[in-house]
Amino acid sequence: MPPFAPGTVWLCGAGPGDPGLLTLHALHALRTADVIVFDALVSDGVMAFAGNDAAREFAGKRGGKLSPKQGDITDRLIELARDGKRVLRLKGGDPFVFGRGGEEALDLTRAGVPFRIIPGVTAGIGGLAYAGIPATTRDTNTGVILMTGHLAKADAPRDWAAIARTGLPVILYMGMTHLADIAAGLIAGGLSPDTPVGIVSDATTPRQRVLETTLATARADADRDGFKSPAIVAVGSIVALRRHLAEGMIGVAP
Repeated sequence: MPPFAPGTVWLCGAGPGDPGLLTLHALHALRTADVIVFDALVSDGVMAFAGNDAAREFAGKRGGKLSPKQGDITDRLIELARDGKRVLRLKGGDPFVFGRGGEEALDLTRAGVPFRIIPGVTAGIGGLAYAGIPATTRDTNTGVILMTGHLAKADAPRDWAAIARTGLPVILYMGMTHLADIAAGLIAGGLSPDTPVGIVSDATTPRQRVLETTLATARADADRDGFKSPAIVAVGSIVALRRHLAEGMIGVAP
């Protein structure tokens, strides 16, 4: 394992929840860090690997809830590193896939703080896999679109028609709040209302649940069955494969 030097920050992905999906580098960092600055989606099972002497600082950001500001989090990472600590910045999934790891890495670079990137299994791939939904197969798709479902007012409007024309499955992170608007946009953009949709909540954990639905009924079905964040939403032909794969899977697919 590479040395975790004092005065450095490791930006590390914890995976989508199952501690078995940690990389060896992530496990090494958990066991040797002086301070762990962790997000809301880092599971208790993952944190159980932390060294007994490691300080723990919660820095979770959840939509609609009071959360630390991103600038304050980065300032804290810099402060801890300059104090000579081995700082583990632990994020759910992968730090560079809708995890703000790129922003934090840029700020650390500007501050002259050395850092290491440790990728993690992102929920849009690993979470769907645990539900029996492959991100790609040769028979269904030649690519996939990873997209945030967070529709901030300052963002440019989505070109749903352009997305629909690609014919590629769409995997949505943070998509539950605006699921009705996203589904309506994709239908208006040209996708059939009957396009399969899979929703995986609490992916890869013992609490995982999976809902198979369609674009036309996704919001109503999710509300009926009590599906809430955190959840991954998959739209497209890959979802239909679940009925063939989940039956024979060992794990949490159901």
